[in-house]
Amino acid sequence: MALPPEVCIRGAGIVGRTLALLLARERVRVALVVPPATPGKEDIRDIRAYALNTASRTLLESLRAWPDAAHATAVREMLVHGDEGGRVQFSAARQKVDALAWIVDVPALEQQLADAVRFQPQIEVVSAPVAAPLTVVCEGKASTTREALGVSYEVTRYPQHAIAARMEAEQSHDGIARQWFNDRGEVLALLPLGGTHGKTVALVWSVDQLRAPELLAQSDEAFDTAITEASHHALGALKLTSERGAWPLARAIADRWTGAMPGQPNRSWALAGDAAHTVHPLAGQGLNLGLADAAALAEVIKNRDYWRSVGDPRLLRRYERARRADVLQMSLATDGLQQLFSHNLGPLPALRNWGMRGFDRTRLVKHWITAQAMGLKA
Repeated sequence: MALPPEVCIRGAGIVGRTLALLLARERVRVALVVPPATPGKEDIRDIRAYALNTASRTLLESLRAWPDAAHATAVREMLVHGDEGGRVQFSAARQKVDALAWIVDVPALEQQLADAVRFQPQIEVVSAPVAAPLTVVCEGKASTTREALGVSYEVTRYPQHAIAARMEAEQSHDGIARQWFNDRGEVLALLPLGGTHGKTVALVWSVDQLRAPELLAQSDEAFDTAITEASHHALGALKLTSERGAWPLARAIADRWTGAMPGQPNRSWALAGDAAHTVHPLAGQGLNLGLADAAALAEVIKNRDYWRSVGDPRLLRRYERARRADVLQMSLATDGLQQLFSHNLGPLPALRNWGMRGFDRTRLVKHWITAQAMGLKA
């Protein structure tokens, strides 16, 4: 890159690379910080899978970074089960769309983005941060840069861990995402992979933090049995095909998303993705929120007055205002659902399951909420 970068992006995950490509498309010069690979890490299979909505797919397709059909399985239906017979069904056909969401293999998506970055001349990959009018922090929830900037990251920890794995089902998932809430506040999700008629599912199981070590220590056979029973044999017998991973659950939000770089006149910073916020995974919206951050920041930079720097504080405040309300709304919604199933006082279990059944019959409300989850405005 002959000229110095205008934007330095710290963090080369999905959000960071997406933002780099969006800015480069607008002829903004970008330095993308890609730290050296950790020895041995490439030998560990990545079992992560994300639920991406229509807005995220449209964004990634515009960058030619959407994975092929083998690595992005359409969700035709979603079935959500309560603990006492409550049930909600979401249908792509009733929504008059091809899919409610797509379950995407993380390694495939990361490779698509890495390939796109490699062929974008406006992006320079660097191994360490460089000075630029704007630094965007996309380092994730454990960001050291955010901490160094003195940003407060308010974390509310749940007494839960999420367990993730890949499993093979006895029966086809038929493109249906399934989710079960139990009376302990635990949430089990089986997400379809491998195409509409595949039998591979991504497991995300939010369990009590005291129970998680026991489940992780179980033999594969005992774990298979536990998942098969917890899923009420909906897909027949389930069998592990990967290692199990686990992480503590929390929701968090930074008190500031933008600011001036300390001791560096005319240089600014902004947070995006998990460096700015995290939510409970039960709604599968975490990465969608991060990609929406990237899209919003790129849009305000694209539409700036020609005389404004990309690090102009007024631009950055516009970005923060645009995103904070949406993130807070989703954070409160997922937290409310988690709390609703965490308590079993008096008539609460009967009421929440009655509410699920009632909600399932309200077509207009359900249609609107589904559209919001898909990233649509209607």
